[in-house]
Amino acid sequence: MIRFEALAKTYGARRAVSDLSFVVARGETVALLGPNGSGKTTTLKSAAGLVRPSSGAVRIGEPPRDAADARARAAISYLPQRVSFPETLTGVEALEFFRALRGAPPDRVPEVLRFASLNGASARPIGTYSGGMVQRLGLAVAMLPDAPILLLDEPTAALDPDGLCAFYGLVERRRREGHTLLFSSHQLGDVERLADRFVLLVEGRLVADFTQAELAERLSSRGLLRVRLARRIPGLVETLRPLAPGAAWSGDELVAPGPAALRPRLLDLIREAGAEIRGLTSEEGRLDALYREVVAERS
Repeated sequence: MIRFEALAKTYGARRAVSDLSFVVARGETVALLGPNGSGKTTTLKSAAGLVRPSSGAVRIGEPPRDAADARARAAISYLPQRVSFPETLTGVEALEFFRALRGAPPDRVPEVLRFASLNGASARPIGTYSGGMVQRLGLAVAMLPDAPILLLDEPTAALDPDGLCAFYGLVERRRREGHTLLFSSHQLGDVERLADRFVLLVEGRLVADFTQAELAERLSSRGLLRVRLARRIPGLVETLRPLAPGAAWSGDELVAPGPAALRPRLLDLIREAGAEIRGLTSEEGRLDALYREVVAERS
């Protein structure tokens, strides 16, 4: 549905994206991750046909067409990172303009207004809106056409809790309907909740591409078991290390990194050693920690 083929884009002497190749399959939701300046916005704009590649190509749809082709662009709805509208227009007027531009039916305006949840402000000038309201209006505009492909650049920026709930509901509905989504976000909670795959860019290059299952496995291996004991048992750490090589003391706590599946056996070994357990906690691997680790490795 979206195919990046050795995409490269330079702006003068600055290379924004280098040799980027990956595929977003039909019906898949893929998150673009990366630090600021890693090429996420350029990647999305290239897919939207708004940026011409310096080399390589982006193909859209089935059959695949160049992203700049009018038929490819008709299959896409794009939300830019920075949303702005003429401040004198009302929310309804802005939606009506874009509805006509994209050829959406008139009943789409009240439908997306319900999603936007502007709290009765749709008849007010946009210049009176808060930043979160403008962002919600931008999302409503992106949802006007029934496009099979959604490209969203930082879609949850500035959204309040009500806006986030509405956005999650909308994305989950679009996923059930078989739409294809490619979005960027710095909100790792959004990524974990919404994405089927995670593509990580650093300095314009693809450095990691995880499916949900692969990510779960990577995070599982980064979990921790913390066990507080009445006293230290000599040789206990050495007993655990065949299963948990990173096992170590931390004050009066025994810390054993590793997947959750190993924890029952680790606890059995601790009890068999005669230790009195006073308390225990377990921590799962976190996406933000893995993200920072991969970025540090590749920077």
